[in-house]
Amino acid sequence: MYVYYEEDGDIKAGTLLADNEASVQLESQHGKRTKLKAAHILLRFKEPAPAAAMEGARRLGEELDPDFLWEVAGEAEFGFAELAREYYGHEPTAPEAGAVLMKLHGSPIYFYKKGKGRYKAAPAEALAAAKAALERRAREAAQKAEWVAQLKAGQLPEPFRHQVFHLLHKPDKNSLEFKALSEACAETGLTPVRLLDRCGAIPSSHDYHLQAFLLEHFPKGIGFPELHAPPPPPELPAGDAPAFSIDDAATTEIDDAFSVIFRPDGSVRVGIHIAAPALGIAPGSELDRIAASRLSTVYMPGGKITMLPETLVERYTLAENRDCAALSLYVEVGPDYGIRELQTQADVIRIAANLRHETLEPLFNEDTIGAGGADYPFRRELEWLWGFACHLEAARGKADQVQRLDYVFKVEDDRVQILPRVRGNPIDKLVSELMILANSRWGRLLAESGVTGIYRAQIQGKVRLTLKPAPHEGLGVEHYTWSTSPLRRYVDLINQRQILAVSRGEPPAYAGNDPMLFAHVRDFELAYDAYAEFQRRMERYWCLRWLQQEGVHETEATVWRENLVRFDGMPLIAKLTGAPALNPGERVRLTVGAIDLLDVELACQFVTRLEA
Repeated sequence: MYVYYEEDGDIKAGTLLADNEASVQLESQHGKRTKLKAAHILLRFKEPAPAAAMEGARRLGEELDPDFLWEVAGEAEFGFAELAREYYGHEPTAPEAGAVLMKLHGSPIYFYKKGKGRYKAAPAEALAAAKAALERRAREAAQKAEWVAQLKAGQLPEPFRHQVFHLLHKPDKNSLEFKALSEACAETGLTPVRLLDRCGAIPSSHDYHLQAFLLEHFPKGIGFPELHAPPPPPELPAGDAPAFSIDDAATTEIDDAFSVIFRPDGSVRVGIHIAAPALGIAPGSELDRIAASRLSTVYMPGGKITMLPETLVERYTLAENRDCAALSLYVEVGPDYGIRELQTQADVIRIAANLRHETLEPLFNEDTIGAGGADYPFRRELEWLWGFACHLEAARGKADQVQRLDYVFKVEDDRVQILPRVRGNPIDKLVSELMILANSRWGRLLAESGVTGIYRAQIQGKVRLTLKPAPHEGLGVEHYTWSTSPLRRYVDLINQRQILAVSRGEPPAYAGNDPMLFAHVRDFELAYDAYAEFQRRMERYWCLRWLQQEGVHETEATVWRENLVRFDGMPLIAKLTGAPALNPGERVRLTVGAIDLLDVELACQFVTRLEA
């Protein structure tokens, strides 16, 4: 006796060896013996043998039209043998019954399986939808095959042109384009970026890196929605001294300015004035939600993405020849530079000048301070503040700090300049010491008032943001908030609200257990780290562009550690190959090899040691 049976989802034929009612023992047409439940047996027959039965069933099945079978099947549930009997007009042979069985079993969109050898025709609507889906899949398969062939041939399919960066950086993995790209990559052995670059899809390596960042952190774009103008700041008392700011020429978000009044007794009143957007941006407002989503201005060579809309920046930036709302810290300083008294208040300050590094540095530097020469605006104030800054630095235990070399990138018309600039020069020291003074004293003010603030603490070398007062060991201060850049950092804006509340005797905007405050701190730290990493990556990118632009094939560098060297004249660290054992600080000459602007890497080959 022979049987058709179902095993592992397939229809098979075999020889019945033993029938134990509940179970049977079979030998398949291929000679494999198996034990099955009797319920898996679909049809018993005497002839032909299993192999011939299956071959005949397959041959006859090719002649069967599932559409015709579906039409004659009707709406009621049926057995395959019944349909075979009706189709052939006689008691079906084993091959005929097997042909109908396998056609029903292999046509799941036409017939729903209902039990042992039993089926039910699919409803017309469901069948039509399933057929449409099959046709769509067939079209998609053909389309994908065409795109894969184009990509492998180095041609970019037209639909890919407007989604290249999405495919590379934030793909929809269910899209047909992504599946085609993945298949083409698997067949060529290339990464997606290399394959698309070979197809000419990445004409700008700069855009490749920029779009990766934007898609991750600004998926809705960097533009601002239409916003209602914030209310004007409240009536504030007027300041009594002209103020000046010190920034580089590209700065538009001018957060800080200074004023100095010299007293007849030799004492001096210093004003540290911080732009006050907190006076116009209410917590939870539309503008506040935008600032909270961006959290910081993003900087990169040749551009930036501001935290606040340009119109709002223009309203609150401390621009020259304007009366500007400010949060001011007034410091009464004795002739010996000792601090006698501090006062915090919101007021309106007349900004007399925006001094710029580029024009100020040749006039105000270590060689000119206290020397003769031509006068320049605010010379007396600047030189006195320099002395005060040196005193503040020494009081923190940080005197005689080593100056370090920094670099300024200027990108215009796709050409880059990398200009060295000494950090720790008189301009930097003056500004940084006054900012440290304001941030540390305002941190103390919040702590002593019992009002929550966001502190930047450093303990045992680890720097973190915290809502609890804590020292910053690296700066040598007991409290340190970020509160002097509210146009550029959201935590500074939060702290400014708290400081304003204390100075006015009002309830603070945030309580210590405010869950939103914890969320803002967490989100800020993540965003700030990501923005800083992007800035470093783009600076590295423009270093490589400069090497290409200037045609540099050989240069000098200093060993940083192990086989890594720091290039002269730029903030670029690269791996050096072919070098003997070198010690940190040794000088070397090297050749500049292949530069990869997509991976932001370059090849460097050791040439020789240089004398120290």
